[in-house]
Amino acid sequence: MKLVHALEVDARAPFSRLAAVLGVSDQTVARRYRKLRAEARLRVVAVREREDEWLLRLRCTPDSAQAIATALAKRPDTAWIHITSAGTEVVCMSLPRDPGDYDDLMFGKLLRTPHIVEIRAHQLLHRFYGGRTGWIGKHGPLTPGQVAALTPARPHGPRPPGPARITPEDEPLIAALKPDGRATYPELGRATGRSESAVKRRLAQLLDSGALYLDTEYDTEYFGFGTAAMLWITVAPRLLRAVGEAMAEHPEIAHASATTGPSNLMASAHTRDTKELYTYLSDRLGTLDGVQHVEAAPLLRRYKQLTYQYPPH
Repeated sequence: MKLVHALEVDARAPFSRLAAVLGVSDQTVARRYRKLRAEARLRVVAVREREDEWLLRLRCTPDSAQAIATALAKRPDTAWIHITSAGTEVVCMSLPRDPGDYDDLMFGKLLRTPHIVEIRAHQLLHRFYGGRTGWIGKHGPLTPGQVAALTPARPHGPRPPGPARITPEDEPLIAALKPDGRATYPELGRATGRSESAVKRRLAQLLDSGALYLDTEYDTEYFGFGTAAMLWITVAPRLLRAVGEAMAEHPEIAHASATTGPSNLMASAHTRDTKELYTYLSDRLGTLDGVQHVEAAPLLRRYKQLTYQYPPH
């Protein structure tokens, strides 16, 4: 867990720097990294910051959920695809780059799929936790001193004003970073046809502006958290922010966002077992002032994380 936490702090830190902070050799870090990639499906991936994200709940006929989830996993504008409940609901995050992507998925594909019985689309309005903020770090495998030693130095001066923008010229760079956020500058230079110095400078600009961030994806079950569930929570509107911010501090919560729809808060929870999940729902979440209703849907099967597609079952 220490190496994953270190990568959550600085995903592009060289092995030599990671080794110095963790107190092991470069070879040990490299060996552990390869093992985590093979066994825990660890990936460092580039993610563009979006203002338009949708979570889709697709209720399917019993014999079609797996085929629908597999087809959705092949699309570049989807992520976090799971089958939940009794195996008849597919949960999918839609990450459209433009309105055309969302229209193609919703109106061009899903509405015309005969085995989908019901579609619920929830737009994410505000993220309380998740995204560029890693989850393993909540469990504290690194000391505050180690985190400080790994935290990249911020450039001098304020961020440029206005929204960060990714230009068409950046697309080859992002395409190269999407499957491997630790790709070397020579590799990125060859992929983009630009000099190493130009690639290094532009990547730093994109990361510092917030237009792009590097995330780690991995199988939480590998680290002993074998139970996962989607939580659909109805909160009194005046207390929505307070509940969301409180949940962001809970170690069980990997993601929490305010959403549109019948429930106004969505979260994903990871616990070691169902007993721990029950304790969280009853003793922590259920006692928060403002929580009116909670629907918990266990994640039964994973098909895709941010970029990684799980092998066919």
